Amino acid sequence: MIELDETDRRLVRAVMTDAGQSAGALGRALGLSQPATWRRLKRLRDAGALRAPRLDLDHAALGFGVTVFLGLKLATKGRVSLEDFERAVTAIPEVQTVEHVLGLYDYRLRVVARDIADFERVLRRRIMTLPGVGNVEANVLLSEERRPGPI
Repeated sequence: MIELDETDRRLVRAVMTDAGQSAGALGRALGLSQPATWRRLKRLRDAGALRAPRLDLDHAALGFGVTVFLGLKLATKGRVSLEDFERAVTAIPEVQTVEHVLGLYDYRLRVVARDIADFERVLRRRIMTLPGVGNVEANVLLSEERRPGPI
């Protein structure tokens, strides 16, 4: 775990807002020089606190108007390896995230689809045919509020 001072926290919050900003622009916003900002960013990356920036896609604008969270319980854990299931589910393009969790379900999936009919197609033809799939519970995303977290 890396020690963060208040300047590091402000830098992380600024990067979370817009990861595409240059070290110079970040430094100006935080009252730091470009080299000092670059050194802090490098230290955070080297420590693993900052990973590669990702694009924040607007799924609806790209034609994927429905997001569904699936709770998925494997029917027979002994017959199908978790690795086989994970390899098969990550090959489905509509599946955005695969999370192995504890609790009522074994996996939590985030699935995007063009509409409910498209989601039903993905569910029936791709997800329900995966090795070892047992119970599935679907929750359709109505709205999403992104919170920056405790940093």
